[in-house]
Amino acid sequence: MAGIPLSRGVHVAHLFFRVDRVRWQALPAGESSSTLHRLGKICEANPGPGAPRIMTFAGVGGKADLAFLLFATELQQLGALQRDVELAFPAGTLVPAYSYLSVTELPEYVATDDDLKAILARDAVVPGHPQFEERFAAAQKRNAEYQHYRLYPELEDWEIMCFYPMNKKRSGSDNWFMLDFDTRKKLMGSHAKTGRKYSGRIAQLITGSAGIDDWEWGVTLMAHQLDAIKEIVYEMRFDEVSARYAEFGAFYISMRLSPAELWNHLRL
Repeated sequence: MAGIPLSRGVHVAHLFFRVDRVRWQALPAGESSSTLHRLGKICEANPGPGAPRIMTFAGVGGKADLAFLLFATELQQLGALQRDVELAFPAGTLVPAYSYLSVTELPEYVATDDDLKAILARDAVVPGHPQFEERFAAAQKRNAEYQHYRLYPELEDWEIMCFYPMNKKRSGSDNWFMLDFDTRKKLMGSHAKTGRKYSGRIAQLITGSAGIDDWEWGVTLMAHQLDAIKEIVYEMRFDEVSARYAEFGAFYISMRLSPAELWNHLRL
C-alpha cells in the first residue's frame, strides 16, 4: 500500500501501558534482557528529533507503568512503530492503559502579516520608519519558524511529560464554536500570553484530534520540574478560554527515561 501522509504535519500517538507482573515474573531466563535489546534497537532506529521518533517514559502516579510518544509522517509508519513497540514485549506482558491519536496542526489564530504590522505599530514602527523593514522581516521569520515547528515539532527532551486531552465546550451560552472568529482569536491571544510566561520552564505541543479520537485536542507539556506544570495549568484556569470554555480529560504524568533507565526504574 502506498504511504498515507497528511497534507501537512505529522501523526502523533501517545501510548500508555501497565506491565503484567505475574506474566513478567514467569518469563524464561534472559527474556527481560532480550526485550530491552529489542526495544532499544527500535528506539535507536527512530531517534528524532523530528519524525519518525519514539520517546520512552516511566509513568508516575499509578495510571500507567510506561509510556511511548510516537511521531510519524505517514499513517502506516505510525501504525508500524506502534506494532514494533508492542511486539518487542512478550505476549501478554504489556497491558494497554490509555492511548491517544492526533496530528500536528496550525491554530486558526496564527498571526498574519497584518497582525505583525499591528504589533510593530504599538512601538510606532510603521511603514516608512527606518527600522520597519528589518523588524517586519524578523517578525515574519519568527512567525514562519513558529508555524514550521507547530507542524513538524522537535519536542524538547526534558525530564517530565504531562499529557491530557481537552475539548472546547458546546453547552448553552458557553459554546466556543458559536463565538465569532475575532472573539475566539482575542481569547486565545490572552491564553497564549499566559503560556509565554513559562518559556524555558515549559515546552508545549498541541495536537488536533477532532474526528480522530474521543477529544478535540491533545496537550503535551514537557518540563524540568513538576511544579512548573502545576503552576501553568493552574494559572491558565483563570483565562476565560479555560475557565469558561474548556473541558479536560485525565492527566498523565511521566518521566523521560531511556529504555535501559526504564528497565532499572521499573525493576524489569
